[in-house]
Amino acid sequence: MIFSFDLLINAIVSGILIGGFYAAMASGVSLSFGILDIVNIAHPAFIILGSYAAYTINHAFGLDPILASIAMLPAFYILGAGIYQVYYVAFEKRGQESLRGLAFFFGLLFITEVSLVLYFGVDYRDVTASYIGPTWHLGDIDVPLRIAVPCLVSLLLIAALQLLLGRTFIGRAIMAVAQDQLALRLMAVDPIRIKRTAFAISIATASLAGAFLIIIQPVEPSVGRDYIGRIFAICVLGGMGSLPGTVIASMLIGVVESLTSTFYGPSWAPAVSFGFLLLTLAIRPAGLLGR
Repeated sequence: MIFSFDLLINAIVSGILIGGFYAAMASGVSLSFGILDIVNIAHPAFIILGSYAAYTINHAFGLDPILASIAMLPAFYILGAGIYQVYYVAFEKRGQESLRGLAFFFGLLFITEVSLVLYFGVDYRDVTASYIGPTWHLGDIDVPLRIAVPCLVSLLLIAALQLLLGRTFIGRAIMAVAQDQLALRLMAVDPIRIKRTAFAISIATASLAGAFLIIIQPVEPSVGRDYIGRIFAICVLGGMGSLPGTVIASMLIGVVESLTSTFYGPSWAPAVSFGFLLLTLAIRPAGLLGR
């Protein structure tokens, strides 16, 4: 192991930037799992679907991948609303959402992955954008724009979601639906419609997260599997349903992984980051900002 102060600072900066990207990936799970208690393990597959949507539009029309993902937000929202409606009718309405609902999302994960393989093949795909190649040099600190731009847009996404949840009626209803559905009904609010809206928003975030992923690295259909454990770990570490907690947890995990990869090798990063998760939960079982 070779230690230097410059290496340490760059590893921390890199970890913070990649943590911003992790926050975008985990924000949808924070809504679906943290608030709605829906274990959507297919969420990484929808992120990869967002990557391929950005890739297709970028290569067909030359549109910036982030702008392409924003253009796809309505389509992903509609997709999410449709998936929740099927999930509700087939499982939640019958009280079978625990095990059979989990199998439903497993099926969606593999169907999405196989569909992408059949259409695009197993070759890695990437996108083009003006900020993918350059790196800012701030003294001894290197800031790759291909990671910095997704990080900044990710933080804007989290801020927008936090404003939605905290400052709007629909956002307060989403926060309340997991706590007291009867109270919502007494206020003439349909809890199922609120949950469908929240789940649709969670899937819509996958469009942006997918664009961020393909900007940072080339993707192929099975890449999403690498992020399943990490995304749910961040959600639990930050505190169930807490978006600020998700951001803090994402950056902590990012920094821990970056430091481990830099000084001990990438193979140690997952083990050390999950060890950090277990240690934190032993001290704060509800997560960093959990209630």
